Amino acid sequence: MRRARVVLVAVGLAVAGWVLAVPLAGVSLQVRSGGRGGGHEPAGVHGVGVGLVVVAAVLAGTAAVVLLAVLEQRTRRPGRWWARIACAVLASSFVGPLRADSLAAGVTLTGLHLLVGVTLIVGLARTTGCALPVDDC
Repeated sequence: MRRARVVLVAVGLAVAGWVLAVPLAGVSLQVRSGGRGGGHEPAGVHGVGVGLVVVAAVLAGTAAVVLLAVLEQRTRRPGRWWARIACAVLASSFVGPLRADSLAAGVTLTGLHLLVGVTLIVGLARTTGCALPVDDC
């Protein structure tokens, strides 16, 4: 139940960040897609709506919870492995904001990634009985 709450908090923070940036601050949250590397899909610009933000946060949270559960069953120090893998995944997620259509959109997307990622990393690490930084977990 604690892990579900962590995921819900991450989703809530993502929605709050989107609301602050898009309707309130007026950021046009657009990303480029397709049209690269000989793909068959034409290049285009697509908006990132609140629904997409919710789905992405829920999927990230669900994947994080599943990974942590697997690590707890199969490793001696699940907290240590969790922190390393989760930080690597968060770092790699910053490739997404590089496709932003503007600097403001890129900064906003980076902020949303940080809100969700840090919430999941810190919140879920605490459910293992460890706190970050992870020493002997």
